[in-house]
Amino acid sequence: MRDALRKAAVSGQFYPATCSEISKLIADFNTVLDKIDIDKTLLSIHPKAIIVPHAGYIYSGFTANMAYRFLEKTKAKRIVIIGPSHHHYFKGISASHFENYETPCGNIDIDNPYLFALAKEFNIGFEPEAHLKEHSTEVQMPFIKHYFPTTKIIELIYGDIEVKTLSSILSALLNNPDNLVVISTDLSHFHSLGTAKKLDYACLKAVEVLNTNEFKKGCEACGGIGIQALILTANKLKLSSKLLDYRTSADVSGDKSSVVGYMSAMFY
Repeated sequence: MRDALRKAAVSGQFYPATCSEISKLIADFNTVLDKIDIDKTLLSIHPKAIIVPHAGYIYSGFTANMAYRFLEKTKAKRIVIIGPSHHHYFKGISASHFENYETPCGNIDIDNPYLFALAKEFNIGFEPEAHLKEHSTEVQMPFIKHYFPTTKIIELIYGDIEVKTLSSILSALLNNPDNLVVISTDLSHFHSLGTAKKLDYACLKAVEVLNTNEFKKGCEACGGIGIQALILTANKLKLSSKLLDYRTSADVSGDKSSVVGYMSAMFY
């Protein structure tokens, strides 16, 4: 018998363990964001999907929060969070068959009726080991609970899967106006700052021009399958893209010898 609750696995590690701390951190991010001169034409955009990082909030939280601020304006019945498996190898894609997802600010309901229908249509299985400790999706949940306190979610984690297969699922998800999609990925890992920026540029350029050929020029994103699948889907559905933020861990740590890259973007 499956568990009803997906327990938080990285609370107190990747993000604060208490709701008050999370709320304060997001408020701090927004204080800084509100001082940035953002193109007014962007403020009217209602994204259908975003790309966000999944590192510790002190490193990538601002970058992720910027995307969620844009996503907040949308009204959707459910949010689908998609990330790569870091701890468990498997082929295909796995759906989170729990009832609720734990966060420090309260549990989030999982939309199981929709999930079961999607799983049946696309032959999506359930790999429990892929979900129990996966941080790529879990770190998104406190943001979602903060900005969408009553919205239901679906969590999908992919392993060894073809880009076109994931793109087919994304097309079905984004054709439904009730859905918002969150693609979770970090960029290059543990290169010098100069090298990281060169590699990450391929990721940024691919998203900016919606061309997977640019991605293949050096992008080392751990969630690269998700990025490429969303680019293919955006072209199919005639969506536009907008890069929102890019930075590296060096912006916080000051260590330029071994950095991780982070970006956020929206598709509309």
